Amino acid sequence: MNTTTWDTLKLVAEPTRLRILALLLREELSVAELQEILGMAQSRISSQLALLRSAELVVDRRDGKRAYYSLRPALAPATFALLQSATDAVADLPEIRDDSAALARALQKRRAHQEQYFNLIAGKLGKNYCPGRSWEALGHLALRLAPPIIIADLGAGEGLVSQLLARRAKKVWCIDNSPRMVEVGTALAEKNGLDNLTYKLGDIEAVPLPDRSVDLAILSQALHHAQHPQTAVREAARILKPGGQLLILDLREHDFEKARELYADVWLGFKESALHGFLRDAGLQQIEIATVAREEQAPHFETLLASGKKPT
Repeated sequence: MNTTTWDTLKLVAEPTRLRILALLLREELSVAELQEILGMAQSRISSQLALLRSAELVVDRRDGKRAYYSLRPALAPATFALLQSATDAVADLPEIRDDSAALARALQKRRAHQEQYFNLIAGKLGKNYCPGRSWEALGHLALRLAPPIIIADLGAGEGLVSQLLARRAKKVWCIDNSPRMVEVGTALAEKNGLDNLTYKLGDIEAVPLPDRSVDLAILSQALHHAQHPQTAVREAARILKPGGQLLILDLREHDFEKARELYADVWLGFKESALHGFLRDAGLQQIEIATVAREEQAPHFETLLASGKKPT
């Protein structure tokens, strides 16, 4: 047994650190969420996280004013197996069971905040301000369409883009996790006589469509609402036919922290390099990313258009 393994064993022998690792094995969490789940002071949690980070067991990322922690992606297999075994060994302890239940509540709170926001604005998206939702940016996306094709609009909301695309496309699927959005969008499609436009209740991280079933997948201002953006991009790639294209229209990384409360944003936009990585890791090729809009009013949101194709 080498020195690194001994050091890891010493670290996980401390109950608080082991509880934190058990949570981070399951989900990336903010310091505030860990504080709520564990019922501990921020200073205590932060000090333990600092030790785990120094030992290169966890990594952190900044998103505005929030710090999120997750298990280091490139852990050695032996180290990961050790951590998994340690957490499995205490899985039946009352504290670990309580932490698991509290984690489920914290994740539900994330989802509930978003659903409440989108249910509230259903029927008003065309009237209310929404960062990055400019006709200038949407026009760039629409110009990429080559009908007649089958399209999936993921995180569609009311489907403002799809209402336009459906007039020429062969079939359009609108996927959204807000029941009210699906209800409003369906009524709007019926009103406009768009028989080829269908709304389905579902999550962009678990798209309710078969593999290789669409020619074009769109994530228009939806990715920054995803808990796990990479998972959402992989799902979009999964449903693409060989040679199919994914278009992502989303905000460039910004520091307007109030977007979390005002618009239920989970991510404060993305760097071009992050979007490129999502597309590459999903197996897509011919990746292109460009800035297509910049708002004149503060905080001057910028919109990125990213695209990638599934290999034939």
